[in-house]
Amino acid sequence: MRIDVALAGVSRLFLDTAPVIYFVERNPSFVDRVDPIFERLESGITPVVGSVTAAECLVGALQMGLTDLEQVYMAIFTRDDVLFVENTLTIAREAARVRVRYNLQLSDAFQIATALVTGCEAFLTNDVQLKRITELKILLVSELEA
Repeated sequence: MRIDVALAGVSRLFLDTAPVIYFVERNPSFVDRVDPIFERLESGITPVVGSVTAAECLVGALQMGLTDLEQVYMAIFTRDDVLFVENTLTIAREAARVRVRYNLQLSDAFQIATALVTGCEAFLTNDVQLKRITELKILLVSELEA
């Protein structure tokens, strides 16, 4: 699917962990697909990030002792145009519902719940199992083309 078609009508886009890592760490298999998406986030689409995305992105940098990489991630999550969402009781309750309905891992359920509670129209991921979610437009990086 073309990126412009995939993002048509999207004003809030939830960013799952993998696309953020692809963008920041310049993954050669996916950077050509995520760059155009991240460019659009600077004009008209609000990127939404939850605490699971932040924690998962930071793990590798912390494990390898890469302070510069950790700072790059933190700079993204604290940008004024990024809506960073902390877990709340409302999100926890929705995560439980999502987990029960779709039999997801808890971390994935929290990601989907955060997107739903914050009014995202689409969810950018590369996790094919999330395609079964019906409440959001699930965009797989591997299926997108410029």
